[in-house]
Amino acid sequence: MIIASLLMLFAQEGEEAAAGAPGGNALTPLFIVALFMLFLMLVVFPAQSRRQRREQEKLMASLKRGSKVLTNAGIVGIVVSIRDGDDEIVIRSEDSRLRIKKSVVVQILGSDEAEASKKD
Repeated sequence: MIIASLLMLFAQEGEEAAAGAPGGNALTPLFIVALFMLFLMLVVFPAQSRRQRREQEKLMASLKRGSKVLTNAGIVGIVVSIRDGDDEIVIRSEDSRLRIKKSVVVQILGSDEAEASKKD
């Protein structure tokens, strides 16, 4: 609806500019930029969001006991326990045990099974 009215307005102004001034329409670059922004909002940004969501789900599925992980808060730890169907994991960082959500893990740094089995 909005796009159709903008196209009609653009066509009317284009006719007036072609009949009147040889310089053309001053709003043409603005209209092209507006169409480009609309394209970005409707096509590109949702596609990026879906791709990021798939990557995060793949990362959470690959978590296992002994994985060295980095959280979005900058905490580096080793996964001590993880249960299927649960959205929380327990990590060990230095002398602390932390229970965190799987969704805060941003990167898997490697695997260290010996550290995961270490008792406090």
